[in-house]
Amino acid sequence: MNKYILAVDQSTQGTKGLIFDRKGRLLARADRPHRQIVNEKGWVEHDPEEILKNTVVVCREVIEKTGIDADEIEALGISNQRETSLAWNRETGEPIYNAIVWQCARAGEICEAHRKEAEDIRKKTGIHLSPYFPASKLQWLMRNVPEVEKLAKKGKLAMGTIDSWLVYRLSCERNFKTDYSNASRTQLFHIGDLCWDQELLRSFEIPEQALAEVSMSDSCFGTTDLNGVLRKKIPILGVLGDSHGALFGQNCRSRGQLKATYGTGSSVMMNLGERPVYSDSGIVTSLAWGKNHKVEYVLEGNLNYTGAVISWLMNDVGLITRPEEAEAFARGANLNDRTYFVPAFTGLGAPYWDSGATGLLTGITRTTGKNEIVKACLESIAYQITDLVCLMRRESGYDIREMKADGGPTVNAYLMQFQSDMARADVRIPGLQELSGMGAAYLAGISSGLYDEKQIFEHVSYSTYHPALAGDKASTLYQGWQQAVGQVLAHGNCK
Repeated sequence: MNKYILAVDQSTQGTKGLIFDRKGRLLARADRPHRQIVNEKGWVEHDPEEILKNTVVVCREVIEKTGIDADEIEALGISNQRETSLAWNRETGEPIYNAIVWQCARAGEICEAHRKEAEDIRKKTGIHLSPYFPASKLQWLMRNVPEVEKLAKKGKLAMGTIDSWLVYRLSCERNFKTDYSNASRTQLFHIGDLCWDQELLRSFEIPEQALAEVSMSDSCFGTTDLNGVLRKKIPILGVLGDSHGALFGQNCRSRGQLKATYGTGSSVMMNLGERPVYSDSGIVTSLAWGKNHKVEYVLEGNLNYTGAVISWLMNDVGLITRPEEAEAFARGANLNDRTYFVPAFTGLGAPYWDSGATGLLTGITRTTGKNEIVKACLESIAYQITDLVCLMRRESGYDIREMKADGGPTVNAYLMQFQSDMARADVRIPGLQELSGMGAAYLAGISSGLYDEKQIFEHVSYSTYHPALAGDKASTLYQGWQQAVGQVLAHGNCK
């Protein structure tokens, strides 16, 4: 009998359904985008019901596409966009408000009100105080959506991240669970004591009964028939935040191994093993996963806008018509041009954490044109990643000579070579791009007993970029980037 693993990768832009065979090979995928709901204030939201509907649809479509016998699916794995936060009625399962997307900075004022607690928050959660994370988003919901507070008083409120929403609505048991990777990103979870922190819950006005049970990432989250798509129920055996899924999918399971995921935003993540390293320099410490009854830690830096810069070039300013054009324009640019672009559309993420910063295009001369601007935008992605790689070298003490990369922008050869040159490290890109979903699928397959953890990664092939630019030249370019960021960070001095 053939056996398969089904995976859902629920990301910022859309949802994928993936089918892997018993050797871990991807057979097919199905995709559905969802709306990006942005108002005049720049608040970013998603419709939770649309996400749920798309999740079921892509699962059905990918099963139909492969023509497999659905009864031979062994388990479901889920990877998800992480800090996006929502609230729903625990009794009816209905969302109370749209999901507040991780990019949304509406809770900035709430974070400022917690400024005196910032160091205590960092020590407990490994995370620097920011509206990027769910704690302040959930407090915003408590304060601004009357139905949320009303249900909280009745003990009927559920709040959490997208993984807990999907598990709740997909599991036949209506299980309200999250995993360690997602819990560690909420800014409410004590990553040393491995529990919801009571002081933080009180400070952010979040009732503990409204939060999910935290489980090992490879545990059983319930059973599902995908709301009627399957004839028989299958277990949900692997749940990981998308960046953690990519870390696992990239086989970065040993201390010091690092990967960068290039999506709408980006995550640079280093495996620390069973002992955390805490940073004072703008990167965070989180849980990689809970597996085999123990947890492992990571250092991570998050960037709000990397791949989204390419979307901005295409959809908002019309400098390109297809993402693929960015590479050709960059290669056609004047090599002596020194235009830099800092994409602080809704503030700067790691390692600066300045939610009030705005974007900047600087270094323009009379010879700067379309090619040069596209090149600057593309290079901004690599510069931001390099900021984090350099910082992790210093904080961890590991000499990073190799980084693994995944996500749509990795098909851009100009960007990947420039990334290798700036980071002064080999950049290895797997032949398979669906790393987040693959990580969740492999975790589910290992948990189910279908996959051997020691062998399942052996079939993955890589292409590699090596540093080619002279070190002094690379340093000069990078110093120019740091000067541009300095201009952005100086906004507080402007009157």
